[in-house]
Amino acid sequence: MSHLVAPSLLSCNFANLQHDLSVLNLTQADWFHIDVMDGVFVPNISFGFPLLKAIERHSQKPLDVHLMIVEPERYVEQFCTYNINTLTVHHEASRHLNRTLELIKSLGKKCGVALNPHTPVDLLQDVLYLVDVVCLMSVNPGFGGQKFIPNTFHKLQKLVEMRNQSATNFLIQIDGGIDSLVAKQLIDLGADVLVAGSFVFESSDINTQINLLKAIKIN
Repeated sequence: MSHLVAPSLLSCNFANLQHDLSVLNLTQADWFHIDVMDGVFVPNISFGFPLLKAIERHSQKPLDVHLMIVEPERYVEQFCTYNINTLTVHHEASRHLNRTLELIKSLGKKCGVALNPHTPVDLLQDVLYLVDVVCLMSVNPGFGGQKFIPNTFHKLQKLVEMRNQSATNFLIQIDGGIDSLVAKQLIDLGADVLVAGSFVFESSDINTQINLLKAIKIN
């Protein structure tokens, strides 16, 4: 399977969201990545339910919702009423992670677990059999436009080893600071999904940027 590209809507033009979505619908983008932030788990606030409803109405791509909120289990059922593909929660934010993941799956959605840059991938060992996606944060979550943290390469290599050893088939997603050069290295190491915000939306040509990421081949 070729890698997937998920533009992060955190970096889109909120003043003209429908336009950006209409442009993205015509690109090779695979998913739309939606960061939900509560101002507590991360130092920013974004995307509540009304905005998600608007995105859902105009999107023609699967929605990949990333909850950067405390106690995400309180909101799982409401998020799963939307036409989303994957719901990802943070390992650091969910007190009973197994229960939260099982709830997401019981509601008919794919489930993901995200890890902050400082969190070791080893902590996921006992939930790998449950997850569809593991999201490695390659920046400290909260804001777009940050610089990629190089230690992500080491974490990715370790996670690929864990996937091979456990005979599981979850997707590995990398989120933050990605450009075409970094993306190439990540794909070569085994990443499956690239989340890109600033690289896509700060360009004058969204389609070209997405094409650059999609065109990357494994060595």
